[in-house]
Amino acid sequence: MSTKQAQASDVRPLPVLEDTLNYLLELFDSKDYPFEVIHDFLFDRTRSIRQDLSMQNIGGEKAIHMYQEMVKFHIISLHKLRGCSSQNTSPMHHLNMEQLAKTLTSLFNLYGANHHSNSTYENEAEFCSFYVLLHLGSHSQPLGESLSWWFSHMPSSIIKSKEMHFSRKILRYFRMGNYKRFLSTVAAEASYLQYCIIEPYVDEVRVLAVSCINSGGYKLHPYPLSHLSKLLIMKESDLESFLKSCGLQICTDEEGHNLLPTKQTTFCHPKDGSQNYRFWGMEQFER
Repeated sequence: MSTKQAQASDVRPLPVLEDTLNYLLELFDSKDYPFEVIHDFLFDRTRSIRQDLSMQNIGGEKAIHMYQEMVKFHIISLHKLRGCSSQNTSPMHHLNMEQLAKTLTSLFNLYGANHHSNSTYENEAEFCSFYVLLHLGSHSQPLGESLSWWFSHMPSSIIKSKEMHFSRKILRYFRMGNYKRFLSTVAAEASYLQYCIIEPYVDEVRVLAVSCINSGGYKLHPYPLSHLSKLLIMKESDLESFLKSCGLQICTDEEGHNLLPTKQTTFCHPKDGSQNYRFWGMEQFER
């Protein structure tokens, strides 16, 4: 439906859209239904809200706040969908990522239309950092443009912000394969929303670390699991399961310490759909 075709009775005014969104977001943490059901219900209705905002060309701070809340919905859904027991969440995850990109696009357009001179919005740097983190593990451009072009059009205050500094560091460490800096920086600096985007790449980086240690270690000097658990920031019990999923065996020394013998030829990448392992001691990431 085009804007011209829309009748006044077909769209909801801003106050109604605000109330509707607030009501929907209150349902987000409901325990009455499986999250897949809740997400499906909210997904369609938040998309409808965006359509009504677009058809009426509603801008300004209230619209920006609403788009920010809808971006948060899609980002947190990334994390929650990964924790669902259902095996059929892959299509939902794909559609959620697609709508996240579209919602961010609309939000950035609103930022640009409402900038006054060199001013920026209070949370703008945080939402820009999300876009950078969406480039992890992919050579595609989520919003159809390269990062270098995008950076060149960003206000300097955004580029210099701690949120953007963090996201650029994480992207650089990931692409360089610097697993130690990647994991330690995520654990020390990531916000909950940033972590929701980064989460699927944490175990990917851990696999890289284990691969490097296995291939680069001395065969006569097994690697202590106590040291490896600190490096990978995971419980030693989880680490044992993780190493098994990588096709590796562990051994025990005379003092009862668990060790990882290196140069094992059975190393392999875990199968898709393998267990996700949490950050040890990072309870703020578990919601």
